[in-house]
Amino acid sequence: MQGIWKLFLSTMLGLLTLLGLSGSLHAEQFVRIGTGGPAGTYYALGSAIAQRVTFPGKLIVTSQASYGSVANLDGIAHGAMESGFAQAELASWAYKGTGIFEGKPNTDLRLITQLYPESIHVVVRKNTGIKSIADLKGKRVGLDEVGSGTLISARRVLAAYGLKETDLQAAFIKAPLASEKMKEGTLDAFFFVGGAPVQLIAELATHTSIALLPIEGAPAQILRASSSFWSPKIITASTYKNVEAVSTLSVLAQWVCSAKVSPETVYQLTKALYSEPPPKALQEAHVQAQWLTLQHAMKDAAIPIHSGAERFYREAGVWK
Repeated sequence: MQGIWKLFLSTMLGLLTLLGLSGSLHAEQFVRIGTGGPAGTYYALGSAIAQRVTFPGKLIVTSQASYGSVANLDGIAHGAMESGFAQAELASWAYKGTGIFEGKPNTDLRLITQLYPESIHVVVRKNTGIKSIADLKGKRVGLDEVGSGTLISARRVLAAYGLKETDLQAAFIKAPLASEKMKEGTLDAFFFVGGAPVQLIAELATHTSIALLPIEGAPAQILRASSSFWSPKIITASTYKNVEAVSTLSVLAQWVCSAKVSPETVYQLTKALYSEPPPKALQEAHVQAQWLTLQHAMKDAAIPIHSGAERFYREAGVWK
């Protein structure tokens, strides 16, 4: 009798364990992607990626608007979101606890994939007489809000030209409001870091006579010498209506996440992103989706790659 009772308990325990494992394997997973403001490239591409990698009943991925790179990295560190988009340099700072994240390293930060190069746009009204970033002294300039990668980049660009925020009539406002103020004539210039073409700037160019300021020469060399993440970039004349080609700098955008997200979940995310057929819907969301290729996915990774993404890259033959 005692043996039968032990067998019964063993069988029930096995069934409960099996049911528990089954539930965990088939439980619906939820992943949030922190993007940026609705007018930017992060938001447009993030929404398209979320739709591509969602599988109802198994994996639900949602994109959510945010202030941008810094806010996303903070959100991941504090568990407010599982993943997000960020400038590569800022992700490196966050992982190491340097730069604006001095003394607060997030060693749980992981890379899912590289995304695309983001160009620094310095937009000005043509009738202001502003021809160089040095000419922004004393002018009304939008630098974006705290929490954005644009604000960090703007400060560094200004410094390379010998300017500080206090040298300007600085406005810490998001690009949509900056664009409206420029239309009204109450703002002379604003910074925006994003994959060209930026929809908001394209729309502004159809209503207002604008130009883009170059970042070149000695200041560009200073910026590139201070960081390996910056690369030369040409925004071509065909990018925005009646706006001439301009030399600027770019930095890679990344999709990053917490190491706490399960390897299986990140494996499925990465596999879905790069699965066949090619992501036509992503191309339609933004031209920068052309950079979403396996050959580019891990290029110049400055933080560890998530083990789930690594598993997929090994299977795909791009990680030896």
